[in-house]
Amino acid sequence: MSERTAGEGTRLTLDLWHPNCWAIESTSEYDGGILAHAIYDAPAAGVERSNGLFTAYGESLDEVETLLDAIADSELTGEVLELQERFDSRGKHVAPGPVAREFFLEYDPSDMMCPELLKQGFVHSAPTQIENGRERWEVWFAGAREEIQPCIETVMDETGAEIRVASISTSEGAEPERSRRLDTLTRSQREAFELAREEGYYRWPREVSTRELAAEMDISKTTLLEHLRKAESKLLDPQ
Repeated sequence: MSERTAGEGTRLTLDLWHPNCWAIESTSEYDGGILAHAIYDAPAAGVERSNGLFTAYGESLDEVETLLDAIADSELTGEVLELQERFDSRGKHVAPGPVAREFFLEYDPSDMMCPELLKQGFVHSAPTQIENGRERWEVWFAGAREEIQPCIETVMDETGAEIRVASISTSEGAEPERSRRLDTLTRSQREAFELAREEGYYRWPREVSTRELAAEMDISKTTLLEHLRKAESKLLDPQ
């Protein structure tokens, strides 16, 4: 009988950009976002295109339709097959925005990040979320914690990607360290981070948009995102 052992493991949220990505290209130019769910017809010898299942979401139907048009017009995509709205078993949207459209899409598998991430030990654990020209990956890493950064650097070298660790935790938890770092935040960074946490920005699915948070703070969306990214860097950076 085989023996099972329990490893600590590390859970990470990776904030990344990489070249030749239709989702990054589209969301950097238009409002709304994309969830990447699954890949079909996985890359293999002689296979030039893969099919993926995605959800486009936004604050309005016009916003989502504009985003879908941009995706269809991209030189990096093939045929877009739009499906119906995506719901969970209780009939509730599983996308962050109030309007969502699910679709299949053909694209070049050589542009995918997941093979190189998997090669370096990062196992995808949730749908990838793409907003504002950035991808948010929830992954597990089974290796030692000190191996994380070298593996990330290898992924960047191999793909041309820019990757930042947005959050990191182990079975021991990261809350005590995060609390100690709260004092390093500026007043604006702390207000933005605490509001985002209270309103459900860091929950899955996301319960509030950056536009709503910015309006509540009476600042621009760009300024809000800058406050959040700086706060996350100070609170959650593993280094």
